[in-house]
Amino acid sequence: MTSPDSPTKKAHGLGTPLEGTPAPPWDPGAPIAAPLCLYRPTVLPEWVDYNGHMSESCYLLVFGDNSDAFFRLVGIDETYRDQGGHSLYTVQTHIHNIREVAEGEALRLTLQLLDFDDKRVHIFHAMYHASSGDLLATGEQMLVHVNISQGRSTPMPAGLQAHLHAIAQAHASLSAPPQVGKPMGIRRKAA
Repeated sequence: MTSPDSPTKKAHGLGTPLEGTPAPPWDPGAPIAAPLCLYRPTVLPEWVDYNGHMSESCYLLVFGDNSDAFFRLVGIDETYRDQGGHSLYTVQTHIHNIREVAEGEALRLTLQLLDFDDKRVHIFHAMYHASSGDLLATGEQMLVHVNISQGRSTPMPAGLQAHLHAIAQAHASLSAPPQVGKPMGIRRKAA
């Protein structure tokens, strides 16, 4: 699935490139890529900071757009939210910025499903330079399925869990990326 480059500005604030695009029907016979490759944007001028490369906040923006593509793959869109009153919310994100990328350069995003249970989804994004293949950044996220009106976590419906199970099976042979679960801190040399 490829989406437009630019997020759209909605009346409620910043939107994602796929906002308003219905989730396609789940095809249980379709092959599932390991990892998934759902989003290929180009670095937009508004993503570039005064240092001449993509700003740190825009790495999260792009990972969020990649998550939105994943949500639509598994069946979460505006209809799911509006009719069922549920969605996935991000509760934790850990980004590793590895290399710089400049305006106009093409990106390729992958997404690996690391784990899930009835309420949570653990995913891993990798951002690559589309031409060189260099790894630019990674993003690890924990998502929680919520009842929006109650503001609380709630179990995912069986159909959504079945979609995640199919992806988890396809991703079972992938090893955990080295950045997963890494704590942040200053490494010191032993005295």
